[in-house]
Amino acid sequence: MTDGGMTDGGMTDGERHARGMATRREVLGDAHVDRAEARKDGFTADFQDMITRYAWGEIWSRPGLDRRTRSCITLTAMVAGGHLEELAMHVRAAVRNGLTHEEIKEVLLQTAIYCGVPAANSAFAVAQRVLAEQE
Repeated sequence: MTDGGMTDGGMTDGERHARGMATRREVLGDAHVDRAEARKDGFTADFQDMITRYAWGEIWSRPGLDRRTRSCITLTAMVAGGHLEELAMHVRAAVRNGLTHEEIKEVLLQTAIYCGVPAANSAFAVAQRVLAEQE
């Protein structure tokens, strides 16, 4: 970071936060972001600001990959890390980003090979529940 709140790329932290919030809302939906914002307090505010600026304003906003591809990668990372609560959120996001149920299934089948069958088994259970809720 340089003086005046400017970061790499010539954007201020405020501009990066605004871009991140817009991307976050597009990917996760207003209801999810509104719930997260409502739970924000003095302890979590800095973390919420950081993920909005960095994860959403920097990474998810980059032009190098489309959001469908980013969702596939994110689903795989959630399975590999055993982050099942986050997996549920990102299954919803994957659908918002245009992945079909069949494509999500294929991503999870791929994870069985590279992340392990038990991890994929748990992921299938989460995805099955989330997708059924959306129908």
